[in-house]
Amino acid sequence: MSATRNGALFAGLLVLAAAAFAAALVTGSADISFAESISALHGGATEHIQALVMDLRLPRAMTAFAVGGLLAVAGVLMQVLLRNPLAEPYILGSSGGAAVAALLAMMLGMGGLVIDLAAFGGAMAATLLVFAIAHGSGSWTPARLLLTGVVLAAGFSAATTLLLALSPDQNLRGMLFWLMGDLSFAFDPARCLVLLAALLIAGMACARHLNVLSRGELQAAILGLPVREFRYLIFAAAALATALSVTTVGVIGFIGLVVPHLVRIVAGSDHRIVLPASALAGGSLLVIADTLARTLMAPRQLPVGALTAAIGVPLFLVLMSRGRQNRYE
Repeated sequence: MSATRNGALFAGLLVLAAAAFAAALVTGSADISFAESISALHGGATEHIQALVMDLRLPRAMTAFAVGGLLAVAGVLMQVLLRNPLAEPYILGSSGGAAVAALLAMMLGMGGLVIDLAAFGGAMAATLLVFAIAHGSGSWTPARLLLTGVVLAAGFSAATTLLLALSPDQNLRGMLFWLMGDLSFAFDPARCLVLLAALLIAGMACARHLNVLSRGELQAAILGLPVREFRYLIFAAAALATALSVTTVGVIGFIGLVVPHLVRIVAGSDHRIVLPASALAGGSLLVIADTLARTLMAPRQLPVGALTAAIGVPLFLVLMSRGRQNRYE
């Protein structure tokens, strides 16, 4: 891919991200003008608009961007780790483990911090459990890891359904919104932004290794790459990104699956381009989806995970259809 095309791609993604943030700041149950939102960013707006932009909309948009970027980067890493274009961040059961742990905390009447800690612990524990079972007494293979993740995800889904059935009626709405993704209380983007920046820096430094590993473990080993250790690093990075995303906003699907596909169609398979482009595209997509969730039926809010699925399902079907057509041409 030429430098000119790379520059055009990133310029387009930066424009998309800027437009997504602008829409997030000016639209909602109380619309404000673009000039007022710019004034609020510089501290020159009225007290009401200043609070609306700086305390509510901007932190929420930044959290959405960071989580979308994390999910997209985790999707790229999982597809390299499993060498499967259908791999996505939740394939290792992290969303199921987080859901079970968080719902248990909600049933016990715990507060927000305890629920966050429970979700994070459940996500990491589920991911480690999948890895331990897939590893067994020998080395794991991508197919074995994928199958183990799918089976345990089904078990977590059954446990989640049981917990919902046993929960008091007054808790069900909050539980369901969390399971479908909810940014209503996502006003602290710092953790997700720091992790996203760290993963992008590390990923760019290791991009050549990712390129080699994506072509096969044997070729990577021949070229001198420590395959086993590098796979562990990819696994840990993807699991941490997914766990923090689930902890922050709940379960949001399709971003980690669809965004890497779209980026690879445009940018090719060089991870020096794929990783940062996926982060920008995934973050922008989630900001747009969250803005729609806030505005389509304002003042009521829709679960953002339902909107990402509504966008992702037809888009993924189109991509699959194009793949089949190209295969038989």
